[in-house]
Amino acid sequence: MELKVKRLTESAKIPTYATEGSAAFDLYSDGVVQQYHTAVHNTGLSFEIPEDHVMLVFSRSGHGFRDDTRLANCVGVIDSDYRGELKVKLTRDSTSQLERFYRGERIAQALVLPVSRVQFLEVGELSETERGTGGFGHTGK
Repeated sequence: MELKVKRLTESAKIPTYATEGSAAFDLYSDGVVQQYHTAVHNTGLSFEIPEDHVMLVFSRSGHGFRDDTRLANCVGVIDSDYRGELKVKLTRDSTSQLERFYRGERIAQALVLPVSRVQFLEVGELSETERGTGGFGHTGK
């Protein structure tokens, strides 16, 4: 799949895959508005996501394990009709100040997936299953 990307600044870095087996590509900071427990990063990029696809933006696992840092909204959903700049907001869950990330550093990872549009069919009954209406923890696992 080809993904069209537009640089909005000269310093913006095009996403890369860290390894041949990487499922997600890395996004890079192109500038930051620093706050105490949060930081909003510009990527300096906008994307043309193919119709019937979505870009999902995730935290980098190392940020969570080493720095207690995550995406503020946990997962970013970038729709195929959005053409604005992709921004990434990071939040630090510990009480210490958020580590400073600099221009050109990896701040998140993303992937593009196909999506299905559904048609909603209102019904009076749903089919029975063994679990039924059992909620969280109901399966005992």
